[in-house]
Amino acid sequence: MSAARLPMRPADRWLLRACLGLPLLALLMFFGMPMLGIGWRSLLQDGGGVGLGNYAALLDTPGVWRALGNSLLLGAATTVVVLVLGFVLAFGLERTCMPGKRFAAIGLALPMLAPSLVLGLGLIFLLGRNGIVGKMLGMRPDVYGFWGLLAADVLYALPQAVLILRAALRHGDARQYEAAEMLGASPWRQFVDITLPGVRYGLLSAAFVVFTITITDFGNAVVIGGNFPVLATEIYNQVSGQMKFGLGAVVGIVLLVPAALSVFIEHLAARRQAGVGAESAQPPVPQRRPARDSAFFAAMLLSIGSIYAVVVTVVVASFIRLWPYKLDLTLKHYDIDIAGGYAPLWTSVWVSLLAAGLGTALLFMLAFGVQRLPGRAAALARLLSALPVAVPGLVLGLAYVFTFNTANLPWGALYGTALLLALCNYYHYHTQGFVTVSTGMRTVPAALEDATQVLGGGTGRVLADVYLPAMRTTLLAVAVFLFMRSMVTLSAVIFLITPSLSVGAVTVMRLDEAGFTSQAAAFSTCIMALVGTMALLLHLATRRH
Repeated sequence: MSAARLPMRPADRWLLRACLGLPLLALLMFFGMPMLGIGWRSLLQDGGGVGLGNYAALLDTPGVWRALGNSLLLGAATTVVVLVLGFVLAFGLERTCMPGKRFAAIGLALPMLAPSLVLGLGLIFLLGRNGIVGKMLGMRPDVYGFWGLLAADVLYALPQAVLILRAALRHGDARQYEAAEMLGASPWRQFVDITLPGVRYGLLSAAFVVFTITITDFGNAVVIGGNFPVLATEIYNQVSGQMKFGLGAVVGIVLLVPAALSVFIEHLAARRQAGVGAESAQPPVPQRRPARDSAFFAAMLLSIGSIYAVVVTVVVASFIRLWPYKLDLTLKHYDIDIAGGYAPLWTSVWVSLLAAGLGTALLFMLAFGVQRLPGRAAALARLLSALPVAVPGLVLGLAYVFTFNTANLPWGALYGTALLLALCNYYHYHTQGFVTVSTGMRTVPAALEDATQVLGGGTGRVLADVYLPAMRTTLLAVAVFLFMRSMVTLSAVIFLITPSLSVGAVTVMRLDEAGFTSQAAAFSTCIMALVGTMALLLHLATRRH
């Protein structure tokens, strides 16, 4: 008799229902309700009444259309540059014997350790009016605007494009190249006829991921955007600057449309890519060719070296007395003298730990409940779990303001608390966590669960003795992922902070806005050190398994 058909005790049934019901209820309340709230708020006119007045006002707001045009132009330009650089890097890492692959891997991880605005900050230190390059050349370059934003977004999006393209290149089959060589095809002919068709869906997927990242990025835009407004900064100006909440909600929905469309097409492309190549395919093994390997090594040094240069410059500048005029070392910039000092950093740590612990527990329960209780509730949970990835952080944060900044409703008590910040960060990255935990859960041997149930163990024993030990590494990786993203996220929480509750990434932005760029670099360095330590601990913990 299969263990799945053994009669279930009432306590086990309730535990199973709780595993699905509690996370689903939280998903409805902290993602579904806010998203409905921003749609409803876009219909509430600032002068009173319900209607399409905010949408009509959008037509008379040329700044929004200019920002939309700038966002689309920037997104298209960044996508083209990143695809070219990303493909060269991914091909070099997967199909050549170029040296320095570990150097490249570390460099590609650096943007993940820092708030997105750190890249813009580093470019200002290097190429700004008072940057080191301008001082050396005796000129005052202007990096603010389109070109500076393009450079910052390229460095920010490049690692994610390389990740997708490397996965696509691994689907290749060495036997196709051997057959082509026997037929006398040149390396270029093999590249055009075999390699490019094999990675077309990977290229498409990477293109839409990069485009989405670019048009929804807020950190770089606010630091280095200058007089080049984009949709993300336009929402911030409408809500925080002009207090036009209704128009801000409409602009948020405008931003949601291209982001959601991009994510939908990216998912289709990723699914097609997964179907490319047979299971029996033999991955190509790169052969040493000095001329080719040297060319890819030079390209890698140029692109990855730029990431190192920008991030290391921020760290170095935090120890320089007056960048770039007095280059003697000092720790004075670490004496943060704005109100609150390092309190926002410790708030970030607390919020991130809360997001990681609470989020991992909810994801584990939800994935287990969906797997064991198929039905309408599980289908609804799967649908809602797939949607957060299409919602930009700025839009989700604004939706939280509309939903939870209410004194006359019970959930209004959450507004201004660390718990709400943690929940916002968690649901911002809910989709990635759910996919990871669900995938890990499918690898747990069913025989272990059957044996536990045959021996009299209920649902609680199955969870404690089978799933938790088997998924320890996956759950740890998801917890660290949620912690890292929560530490560096700016856009999702920019509308949720209060005078008494701020976080590290927002403090970096405030310091930069106030002209304390060296102190902003020092604060950024502290954030990167904390996140880097967590990443190193994860690496050490998972290496033992």
